[in-house]
Amino acid sequence: MPAALLARAAALARAAGTDAATALLHAGLMAEEPYYRALARALGAPFLDGPIPFGPGLRFPDSLTAGLAPLVTGAAAPCVMAPRGRQIAELLAGAVTRGGPAITTPTRLREAVFAARGPEIAAYAADTLERRAPEWAFGREPANRPLLILGLVLFTLLCLFAALPPALAFAATVLAQVFLLAMTGFRIAALFSGEPAPEVPPLPERDLPTYTVLVALYREAAVADRIATALARLDYPAAKLDIKFIVEADDCETAATLARIPFPARFEVLTAPPGEPRTKPRALNVALPLARGSLLVVYDAEDVPEPGQLREAAARFARAPAGVAALQGRLLVDNPEDSWAARCFTLEYAGLFGVLNPALARWRLPMPLGGTSTHIRTQVLRDLHGWDAWNVTEDADLGIRLALAGYEVGDLPSGTVEEAPVLWRAWLRQRVRWIKGFMQTSLTHGRRPIATLRRLGPLRALCALALVPGTALSALLYPPCLALAVRDFLLRAAPPSPAFWENLPTGLALTLFGAGLVVLTLPAALGCARRGWRDLAWFVPVLPVYFCLVSLAAWLALFELVRAPNRWNKTEHGLARSSRSGRLRLRPGQIRLASSAAVSSAGRARLSAPMKRFRASIT
Repeated sequence: MPAALLARAAALARAAGTDAATALLHAGLMAEEPYYRALARALGAPFLDGPIPFGPGLRFPDSLTAGLAPLVTGAAAPCVMAPRGRQIAELLAGAVTRGGPAITTPTRLREAVFAARGPEIAAYAADTLERRAPEWAFGREPANRPLLILGLVLFTLLCLFAALPPALAFAATVLAQVFLLAMTGFRIAALFSGEPAPEVPPLPERDLPTYTVLVALYREAAVADRIATALARLDYPAAKLDIKFIVEADDCETAATLARIPFPARFEVLTAPPGEPRTKPRALNVALPLARGSLLVVYDAEDVPEPGQLREAAARFARAPAGVAALQGRLLVDNPEDSWAARCFTLEYAGLFGVLNPALARWRLPMPLGGTSTHIRTQVLRDLHGWDAWNVTEDADLGIRLALAGYEVGDLPSGTVEEAPVLWRAWLRQRVRWIKGFMQTSLTHGRRPIATLRRLGPLRALCALALVPGTALSALLYPPCLALAVRDFLLRAAPPSPAFWENLPTGLALTLFGAGLVVLTLPAALGCARRGWRDLAWFVPVLPVYFCLVSLAAWLALFELVRAPNRWNKTEHGLARSSRSGRLRLRPGQIRLASSAAVSSAGRARLSAPMKRFRASIT
């Protein structure tokens, strides 16, 4: 190695507070295999570059987290080692005697372990939550039985209501209306919670923690190089990045696209062993035990996060109480001009991530997570046994489990650009999956309603009820309720009565009707106003019609919950025809393998102006 490159690696290591070997490899200054061959020569140890004959003590994930695995009797060494970071310095400083470990690369060790323990890894990813915390897992059993029980309960309640005396029926009706108004109140109150998230000073480079980035990819060859480009541009020390792509075993096209990119050692490509269910959370569970960072973030295949997002998240975590287990970044649709569906989708996101979620974070109330740009403390995620592999909206489920475990979710005012479905059919498939997942989450955590209420407390339970089962139920009931409201309040006059109590149900019904329209439209309008998207504001009145299609998706989701509860409706990406920020138009040739930590101060100054413009456009 030229002395100048070694000096550069040492300087990067000093700046980041890490070892020079990690800085050398993660910054792409040297490839992994030549380095480990040289390490084996320096140690006088054999280097394994072919099949690895493992012994009977091989374990997942222990062998990979330790970087050490046993070999069969009679092999070149009793065990094989793929050391990282300070382990390397310790090996070089110690005396390696004959009969010590053989050396291989971390990539070769991981691939060999996955090949040898594929079924074990598949079972671990699919069933860990169900084995360790069955009360929090949807599980692989069909949803028919809980749905049948729920249907019988609702039918019984309706029969009891019909048999009530008029006075009690009146009281039950008013109580139900007040309860629905209280549930709606969270979304309306968010309109008046406009306090921006406070700024936090950045952490010094040496104090930044190691950060794991997980990206699950399935049939994403069209956008794989774009997400690689976006992650290569993250403004974070290369030696403290642990980026993992997870691909499915039968997705040869995406794997081939990633194989053509000369990734430095901070990038890894994991192949999830074949198994059921074929869901994103199962793929993420494959990678979770191997995460080396104390903080972790999940991105989707089409995402382009703001370059400084990890730095800001790390600073907020460092200054937040330990009870803040996660931060939700702000998702922005970048192609609203592509279609009606994309435009309405953009308005939804503007209201959810620009208005509702920041308010819930300030009030310390439960929040269904966004599925991407979700930053979380890795140990907390492991304590909760990862994601529910059988739930098709693992993000909403994880948000509720965090609340049940006593944790809070904070707001991260840093944007991630993503692509909305362009075609209505693609939008419908995605929305069916989302609402089906909300139903799965509702059934899972509604098994023991009293215990759930006791864990959350009344206010947090009401919020969770409004945001998860309330979202699915309101979508199911939206068309009939809208039709009744139009008939009763617009097409015919309400019967007059001089008595207050006789008018109360009608007045509450009118209030609910108006509150429903406010909840559908004003968060989106306010979200657009906060971002200066005046060209989209005129489309807000179309949202009540758009939510009729959301209702169609809800009924299809209910049908699919019975027929195929774990089916993952894949959303195809890479079809956007427009991009407001230009970030969806990143080209593969723009991938920069050296991290921003290796960029000179002059180079960083040249990059700062476009970074500021990018930040201003999406936060």
